Amino acid sequence: MLYSILCYDSEDSVCALSQAEDDALMAKLMDVTRHLEDQGRLGPRLRLMPTTAATTLKANGEVIDGPYAETKEALLGFYILDCESLEEAVEITRKLARQKSWDAGSYEIRPVRWIDAGTLPG
Repeated sequence: MLYSILCYDSEDSVCALSQAEDDALMAKLMDVTRHLEDQGRLGPRLRLMPTTAATTLKANGEVIDGPYAETKEALLGFYILDCESLEEAVEITRKLARQKSWDAGSYEIRPVRWIDAGTLPG
């Protein structure tokens, strides 16, 4: 089954990282996911730009700059994984979470239903 791992955290914490700290964090995360990629079980993983770069389309059609979400944590990125069970997805997520040097944020693990791979160039 496919699972999405949605990564939420304080943008202030992530944006406060120096380039070297950010590069080191990304290298640690790649170490966790490399074996999944080698097994063909790692799908797209994306890091989102800060919410200050977001545009929101309201249901009434109004377009506004920014997310205007009432939350202290923002969706920073996500992974798509092919796991045998929810328990396996939780264990992989624990490994990802341990790579951060701060103890905050959360990870939402949600089953994914496949629709279409799309046609964007890889």
